[in-house]
Amino acid sequence: MDILTNISSTFWSPDIWLPPNTTWDDIAPNSTNNYADYRHLLFPIPMAIILLGLRFAIERYCFSPVGRWLGIKTTRTKRAQPNPILEKAYASKHIKHKQILALAKQLDWSERQVERWLRLRRSQDRPSTLTKFCENSWRCLYYSSSFVYGLVVLWDKPWLWDINHCYYNYPYHPLTSDIWWYYMISMAFYWSLSISQFFDVKRKDFWQMFVHHIATIVLMCFSWVGNLTRIGSLVLVVHDCADIFLEAAKMAKYANYQKVCDSIFVIFTVLWIVTRMGVYPFWIIYSTSIEAPKIVPMFPAYYIFNSLLSLLLVLHAFWTWLILRIAYNAFYAGQMEGDIRSDSSEDISDTSLNNAPDNNSDNNVSSKNSKQKSN
Repeated sequence: MDILTNISSTFWSPDIWLPPNTTWDDIAPNSTNNYADYRHLLFPIPMAIILLGLRFAIERYCFSPVGRWLGIKTTRTKRAQPNPILEKAYASKHIKHKQILALAKQLDWSERQVERWLRLRRSQDRPSTLTKFCENSWRCLYYSSSFVYGLVVLWDKPWLWDINHCYYNYPYHPLTSDIWWYYMISMAFYWSLSISQFFDVKRKDFWQMFVHHIATIVLMCFSWVGNLTRIGSLVLVVHDCADIFLEAAKMAKYANYQKVCDSIFVIFTVLWIVTRMGVYPFWIIYSTSIEAPKIVPMFPAYYIFNSLLSLLLVLHAFWTWLILRIAYNAFYAGQMEGDIRSDSSEDISDTSLNNAPDNNSDNNVSSKNSKQKSN
């Protein structure tokens, strides 16, 4: 017990978490100043469950009817004929070429017929276009609401217009109720993404996105405990902006509005580069790395916080490269070939952008112009 107590006291030492000559009592919530309370970090977990329930209801009773009205398919047209022998082989998932030859001989089929049956069977297990449309619609709704709410909340805050206010008089920054809700809802959303990722459409960049969600949650927890909510709120509003158009482009693609999809994709690409590779590193990270040490004495937890911000930038750079590659292919082919930053793992063999990153949906679009060129 004494060992655990010593570990806990060492971990939560104000020398690690707070600037020099500052104690936890100095920023404890009281009747005069409503500082961030670390116990409130538990609230987003049940809120995430509520968000998942809300998402299920909205997808089923709102987005699904809209998708059907737009003519989006709920099932795939071609289905594999029932075959117990092939079904048993398919259940093993990893089928080698020798097994295909043995199955063809056993069924008196050609090798091509067995491979075609397996492709159709895999296709049956893929989520329908309507399912993917509903997922993207939910995320588009959230990012739009979060971005608008974030702007409304931050509009009258001095640190939106002068980022140095994130450090003036730090750590004595009382937490207003609007910022409290902004943080709680945002953390709840990322917790819900971390949970739903395991039963949503499977993406090729599953683990990159999982790291992104966990890093975001840890980053928000760090900023909350260390009373760095001002800089944290700026990070949130910058990140929500481009994602609105990412999800909207996918929705347009699934609804077969290709020209609309291409137009939104252009807007998304521009906004992504401006916010994630421009505003984020040259305004926020520059501020936390260069300006903050001039105003606030540094401490160990701050370096960890800044490292997490840098980790997000590395992920942004990775996705930016993939987005630009898709943009280049789209410009060359005449329309967007693939679902931006997203391929479901089952569709890899069917898309022209086999290595595109997966954020939220699968790549399944082929270019009419490229076909015309090949003809």
